[in-house]
Amino acid sequence: MSENIYGIHAVNAFLANAPERLIEVYVLKGREDKRLQPVLNTLYQLGISVQFLNRETLDKKANGEVHQGIIARVQPAKELNENDLDRILRDQQNPLVLVLDGVTDPHNLGACLRTADAAGVCAVIVPKDKSAQLNATARKVACGAAEVVPLIRVTNLARTLRELQQHYNMWVVGTAGEATETLYQSKLTGSLALVMGAEGDGMRRLTRETCDQLVSIPMAGSVSSLNVSVATGVCLFEIARQRLAG
Repeated sequence: MSENIYGIHAVNAFLANAPERLIEVYVLKGREDKRLQPVLNTLYQLGISVQFLNRETLDKKANGEVHQGIIARVQPAKELNENDLDRILRDQQNPLVLVLDGVTDPHNLGACLRTADAAGVCAVIVPKDKSAQLNATARKVACGAAEVVPLIRVTNLARTLRELQQHYNMWVVGTAGEATETLYQSKLTGSLALVMGAEGDGMRRLTRETCDQLVSIPMAGSVSSLNVSVATGVCLFEIARQRLAG
């Protein structure tokens, strides 16, 4: 069993973090690109098979995905679950975890992973049900972050949040448009789990009830909400700002 990844960033991330999972790579014939050549050099050094294909053949392999002239066939990674949390969190000082409840669009998942990596998140947690898969689209949007930020799928999200509270002394902050306290009024330092709900529906009831605190993003314009990946970026970088200031 294998899966495809698309684009220079995604292939570069695999080369940097999991080259042993690369099976073979397809490249657009005749493409001369300063960004592509270092990737090809590394592939040759590792002895990974590279096939040069015409555009029509490469486009067929991409199944509609934007490939930037390069596609890699890879072995899928082992899916992480709640049993992997301790290994990831036990040696972290003041860990920051991102929790996505009901985010079903792979574009949003990829964008959240990319932002999570930039903001210093040590793990992203999602429920097994009603959650986007880490597919080729999500990996491409993540621009390599999918290979470095652990994505943990849990059976019971509310139970996992309680474990974070009890075993890791983590403060669980959920986002809700109707929350009376804003993101900028809150102290968001220390060991923290940030919970983002799906657009429209927000967090599920049990997830919401498990949170220690609810905060909102103040909105000045006429729109009532932000795209979940944009809202995640706003929240994570306010947390990062507070941590740096502290």
